[in-house]
Amino acid sequence: MKILLDTSILVAAMVEAHPAHEQGLVWLKRVTNGTDQGFVSAHSIAELYSILTTLPVQPRILPDEARRLIQHNVVKELEVVTLSSKDYAQVIDLLAELGIVGGATYDALILRAAANADVDVVVTLNEKDFRRVYPDLADKIIAP
Repeated sequence: MKILLDTSILVAAMVEAHPAHEQGLVWLKRVTNGTDQGFVSAHSIAELYSILTTLPVQPRILPDEARRLIQHNVVKELEVVTLSSKDYAQVIDLLAELGIVGGATYDALILRAAANADVDVVVTLNEKDFRRVYPDLADKIIAP
């Protein structure tokens, strides 16, 4: 099965103190053990670094550790899906048509990457928001 892991799932999988750690880890392991083919939006890599380095956990995740975690768990294991300038323009058109504003824009970019990769499933902890910003993929969006 082709799965795209959202940033929220990746954070949960990599941070033991995260309340959804076990659920996230199960999905990451499905890729690392070869059960599923894993994908990630290029946007999620930057978002993941931002979150990991500002997460209020002790000890803090330092920049070099965040980079190592991302390299080992994401870049090495998942296929990175990039977007074209046309993709960005079409996402903005979609959001404007739906009347969606703010940070949901980034969720829509992740889902556009999922659509481009033609994944079977998008795994996220933000299931409700994802369905709202990209209705065409609603039936592929699941929470662990």
